[in-house]
This record gives sequence, structure tokens and C-alpha cells, in this order.
Amino acid sequence: MARVGFLGAGLMAAGMVRRLLAAGHEVSVYNRTAARARALVSAGARVAATPADAVADARFVVAMVGDDQSSRTVWCGPDGALQGAWSAGAIAMECSTLSPAWIRELGNQAGAAGLALLDCPVTGGPDGAAEGSLTVLAGGDATTLEAAGPVLEVIGRRVLHFGPLGAGASYKLVVNLMGSVQAAALAEGLALAQRAGLDADTVIAALTEGAVASPLVRYLAPRMRAGDHDNVYFATRWRAKDAAYGVELARSLDAPVPTGAIAAALFAALVEAGCGDRNESILAERFDTAVRGAGCASTGEGEPP
Repeated sequence: MARVGFLGAGLMAAGMVRRLLAAGHEVSVYNRTAARARALVSAGARVAATPADAVADARFVVAMVGDDQSSRTVWCGPDGALQGAWSAGAIAMECSTLSPAWIRELGNQAGAAGLALLDCPVTGGPDGAAEGSLTVLAGGDATTLEAAGPVLEVIGRRVLHFGPLGAGASYKLVVNLMGSVQAAALAEGLALAQRAGLDADTVIAALTEGAVASPLVRYLAPRMRAGDHDNVYFATRWRAKDAAYGVELARSLDAPVPTGAIAAALFAALVEAGCGDRNESILAERFDTAVRGAGCASTGEGEPP
């Protein structure tokens, strides 16, 4: 078993840490909000005072934080992980959903410090993190990826290698931008169904069993119907951030993403309206607010079921 330095203790990170501890790894956890890290002590984790402290003597370093700025802070800030004294030949895995541009910049800085970096964003949500059933979307050197197996095989059931450093991040943004479009289309469809006078329960049943019943629709449609927005599975601010990063990636590649851009604008408007910490399903309840905030065309007022 190996010593692992873990940066982050949020909903996804906590599940991953618990899996590593259950597998017998020794895990030191740093989180900006220390109380979240302390909640993992009962499972066997050590709370680190700084990112550099977390990675001391670590064979593997894993990060799971919110955005580019948070990643930059834990890696490169005062007492950041790149200031630490990890063990020789250590491997770092950045599992956060970040921009490929930052991943490549971080890779250069990590390499200069003697640390091999993989970008390893994951899919599967908090349930997958707790169960160890995530899918790892990897970018980086193939030999380094193989050597990271003792960690990746614990947190996930499948590892997909998309190419060089930054490729995993690029694919994750493709997926999450598509997810934002599906969520927006679902909220729009529910609003239209209400205006057409359709029975809401029948609509939900049909949507979750029919041709458009993707896993995301099956998860979101009942929450949208029930108004279940405070039991957070995926916060609106993270959906908005991921969609914005996806649109930014598309622009850097001169790739048109018209539906993605609209969905990103809708979620950004919800964050601006104060809904960032509620589950992304809030888009249905506040659909007209999002439409107005995004500057999109609307047929009038009213809320979906």
C-alpha cells in the first residue's frame, strides 16, 4: 500500500478518500475548509495543515477541487503542493474538471519540480466516488498512467486514455457541455409540456422511459418534478463553470457550439440569480429567470411542473 496526499475533501473527494483508505492506503488530506477534512479522520485519514504537508513523502498525489483558481492555489500557492517533499518518482493526478490550458501549464510546472502529472477527471458523480465505480478520463504519458494504477484502480472501474496531457480534461468538458445542453433541453421541454396542458406525472414517466431517456434525464426529470434542489448532487455553480470552460475550449479551437453556448448562458444566469449552491435541477423551477438573464428569446412567463 502507498502513501497518498489528497488535495480536497468535497463531496466527490470525500468518497474517493474513503475508497483509498478502505483499500489500505495511507492518506493525508488537505482542504481549505478544514472541517471537511476532519470529517475523514474517523475513516483513517490524517488532516494536513497545508497542501505541501499533505504531499510529504507521498508516492501519489491526487487533487479534486472546484476550478482552475482553486487548483492553482493548492498546487502553486504559498505552501502549495509543488513546494512539498514527495517521495522519489511520485505521480500526481489532477482529477478536477479544469481547463486544458491550465492542465498543460500545471504539467510544465510539475515537471520542472520533478513531479509527473496526469490529468484524470472522472465521471460517475458522488455515488460513483463512494462506490469506487468512477470512469477515469485520462490524459498524459501511458507509462505514467500504468504506474498510477494502485490509485486509479481503487477509485474507478474503468480508465480511458484519451491522449497527451490535457486530453482527459478536453473530453470531460465535451461531456459536461453536452450534459448542460441536455439539462437545458429538459427544463425547456417541461415548460413547454406544462403550457400544452399535459399531465406532469405522465410527462415525467414518458421522458424517463422513452427515446430521450439518457442517464442524465432519468436523474434530473424526477428532481425537477419534485422541486428537489437542496439535496445537492451537482451544484448549479459547477455545472455553469464546466459549461463555461467547455465554451472557452471551443472558442480556442474555433469550433462552433451554439447549443452549448446557450446552455452555458442559462446556467450562468442562475448563478447570477443566487442559485449557484442549489442542485442543477433548479433550472426547471427558475427557467424563465434563466432565460431572461441569458438574454434568450422567451414566449412568456410561467414555470414548468
